[in-house]
Amino acid sequence: MSTWYPLYLSIKVAFWATLINSILGVGLGLFLARSKWLGTNLIDTICTLPMVLPPTVLGYYLLVLLGSQGSLGNWLQDTFDINLIFTVQGAIIAASIVTFPLIFKPARAAFESIDRQLEQVGRVLTISEISIFFRVTLPLAWRGIFSGILLGFIRALGEFGATLMVAGSIPGKTQTLSIAIYEAVQAGQDDLANKLVLVISISCILILLFINWLSSGVNGNVQEKN
Repeated sequence: MSTWYPLYLSIKVAFWATLINSILGVGLGLFLARSKWLGTNLIDTICTLPMVLPPTVLGYYLLVLLGSQGSLGNWLQDTFDINLIFTVQGAIIAASIVTFPLIFKPARAAFESIDRQLEQVGRVLTISEISIFFRVTLPLAWRGIFSGILLGFIRALGEFGATLMVAGSIPGKTQTLSIAIYEAVQAGQDDLANKLVLVISISCILILLFINWLSSGVNGNVQEKN
């Protein structure tokens, strides 16, 4: 079995899951941070559930929902001839659900920590809401959002339980790195398992070193400006 394809597939799944969650999580985080209605806490609780539920439970829910006998899965199959079970797309959906709270929660907290008076100044100056978001809100909240995005990506890179149940373990198709390690251990292939563990460990270390380097560069630029 190739060592690099599971790594490539894991990075691909993590990238798309993080991209999806960056859009939905940041958007929902901003919406709830600015909302005052009673349903806010209920939505927050539902969106936080993937953080506390076992990944296998989430995988089961997705399997029931997206399977051929599920309401959504049956509709997709009959209407668009789309099957998400045992596919890369299914793996991306599973990773997105599992890691969504890791991006959504920091984004909401970052938006809630912003001094609303700074945004109000922009409105007094008749600046459009979109300009206020990109020129005031986002620059003030980006650190929390960025940390959540990086955390979500690393978590998606090693996602196992929900991905295994929804996408299965098909070598060369849906077998991510964490699943490949599990299969190698189950088969008694210690040499392969050691190689795969080394690959994912080095990958995570390189990502963390990049994060630290990026953070150091940002902090250095801020200090120079001050």
